[in-house]
This record gives sequence, structure tokens and C-alpha cells, in this order.
Amino acid sequence: MKSLLKIFMVAGVMVVSLAVLQDEASADTQLASWYGPGLEGNLTASGDVFEPYTEYTAASLQYPFGTRLLVSYGGYSTVVTVTDSGPYVAGRELDLSQVAAEEIGLTYAGVDYVDVEVLSY
Repeated sequence: MKSLLKIFMVAGVMVVSLAVLQDEASADTQLASWYGPGLEGNLTASGDVFEPYTEYTAASLQYPFGTRLLVSYGGYSTVVTVTDSGPYVAGRELDLSQVAAEEIGLTYAGVDYVDVEVLSY
């Protein structure tokens, strides 16, 4: 009876571990846009100076400041750091700096769905 209980406990731990690993490895699809022109030099909500042409940053209402995200679109990926809050347009979940959007080709579409994976908080 004890060995059967051990088997069930180990199996349960494995199922929970597998579910956690799958959740961490999966990307979330979000509607993203990009921003930059006319905002260079302004302070972001985190207090950083916004540099849309050189800094790989993002605005998000979902992730805390400092969160590093792997953003993928059209077969390209880039890493951004959340430094601002927003976007404030209904339905949009992520705003990328211009250089980050250019890196993955999002500037052509302007607004589209991207895959987002949290790298670190």
C-alpha cells in the first residue's frame, strides 16, 4: 500500500512539474503596436528617458517595469525591457519602441499580433 501511495505521489509531482514547465515555455499572443516619433527624450512612466531609435523597450500595462520580454513576429525576434505603461488604445497590449519594431518588421504592419515570452521579471 505504501509503495502504491509513493507511485501516486511521484506521478502527481511529475504532472504538476510538466504543467509548470509547459506554462513557462509557452508564448502569449498579444496585439502590439509601436511608438517613437515625437516622443524622443520624454520620460517614461518608470522615469527612464525614452530613446525610440536606440533602446529596445516596450510599454505594457500587464508587466512590471524591468520585465524582459522576447517578442517574435514574422520569423524575427528581439528582446525588450518594459519601461513604460500603455498602450492606451483599446485592444492593444504592448507598444514597442521604434527600433524594436523595426528589428522584427512590425513597423510595416503598424499593429499586429506578436508572440511574447517573459524572460525575467
